[in-house]
Amino acid sequence: MRRFLRLTPGRAIAAAFGLVLALGTALLSLPVAVQGRSATFMEALFTATSALCVTGHIIVDTPVFWSPFGQAVILALIQVGGFGVMSLATLLGLLVARRLGLRTRLTAVSETHTVAVGDVRRVLLGVAIITVTVQAAVALILFLRFWLGYSEEPGRAAWLGIFHAVSAFNNAGFALFSDNLMSFVTDAWICLPICAAIILGGLGFPVIMELRRRILCPRLWTLNTRTVVIGSAILLAFGAIALTALEWSNPGTLGPLDPAGRLLAGFTMSVMPRTAGFNTIDVSQMHGESWFVTDILMFIGGGPAGTAGGLKITTFAVLFFIVVAELRGDTAVNMFGKRLPRSTHREALTVALLAAALVVGSTLAIMLMSPFGFDRVLFEVISAFATVGLSTGITADLPDTAQLVLVALMFIGRLGPVLLGSALALTTQKRMYELPKERPIIG
Repeated sequence: MRRFLRLTPGRAIAAAFGLVLALGTALLSLPVAVQGRSATFMEALFTATSALCVTGHIIVDTPVFWSPFGQAVILALIQVGGFGVMSLATLLGLLVARRLGLRTRLTAVSETHTVAVGDVRRVLLGVAIITVTVQAAVALILFLRFWLGYSEEPGRAAWLGIFHAVSAFNNAGFALFSDNLMSFVTDAWICLPICAAIILGGLGFPVIMELRRRILCPRLWTLNTRTVVIGSAILLAFGAIALTALEWSNPGTLGPLDPAGRLLAGFTMSVMPRTAGFNTIDVSQMHGESWFVTDILMFIGGGPAGTAGGLKITTFAVLFFIVVAELRGDTAVNMFGKRLPRSTHREALTVALLAAALVVGSTLAIMLMSPFGFDRVLFEVISAFATVGLSTGITADLPDTAQLVLVALMFIGRLGPVLLGSALALTTQKRMYELPKERPIIG
């Protein structure tokens, strides 16, 4: 414990996730966690990682393979992973001891991206209130729909409502139906509350907290909130229009539905790549062009400091404005009326290049390990790295080595390549000198 408390914030977060992952794997390996044969180590590890990293990738049928105890373990891992292991531990310590040490505050700052150390208490309590409120509201709507609309027993309807509300808000994508949500593709009372929870969770907690205070005063929004809200709206509209148009007459997806059902399904499937992972249509039957659009949406992801994964909207926006500034010959990068510091440029470029390198390397590795083609493998890799969980149906058929690659991608995607890189760095010493400048030829 003393050694753990002496760890840097990045290493402490990575170690905490690793410990919870080991515990979740052990619990899912118990005979009581399954309904038939015992789970293999890979099945337990893959499922625990997918739940803790709020991904939703599965290699076994969740409602059929896992028992109620196993499903409860998955739900607990989703909640812990979505809230943040160290954030949850810090919040529990705050509630019990009513005080936070400096190291604890610094660790929570690293995981929640709080601006100041003094804000940790307020932010953690705010995050907890938002989480409980949204999940309770969505769970109530789903409970009533499953109970009154589908004649489920009250207890079963309540469990379905709670599980899917938690899974949706945390952008996990786990469902208690063998076809995920395909049976409810035209049911707005199921799809829209889940979409709302996904969007809210994907905005990020800092954005939600600011919108709660200043939703009617957009001129007072911070640059982060403005970027996430505008970027989310653009990506949702782009995804809905593109996927609906591409799949409109596809007999394997939207083709059999009426026009209203197609529009609802198209909107729903534009929300899911924002790292949620639910599916209301058969992803394996989608056109290749639709897979590519989904790849783009998954890779960009949602807002920072929330339950979403991916590159993050803010990172993508910074890269976009860097390109615009360079093409225009501007001396500074401006975004929505603000000038970006050069450190932000480096951070965005680092995250983007590391993410691209992980996706490219993992895609090549899995292609060498399996017989599947480039488009399907790329889809699975981006889905794992961005903690989405959508699949073209090949995950369960991949060899164990390829599944381990996806496990690593989910873990890295949840923690973030920069945070994990800093946690694994051998030294954090700063260089006390500067080298002479020299400019290479670019382009």
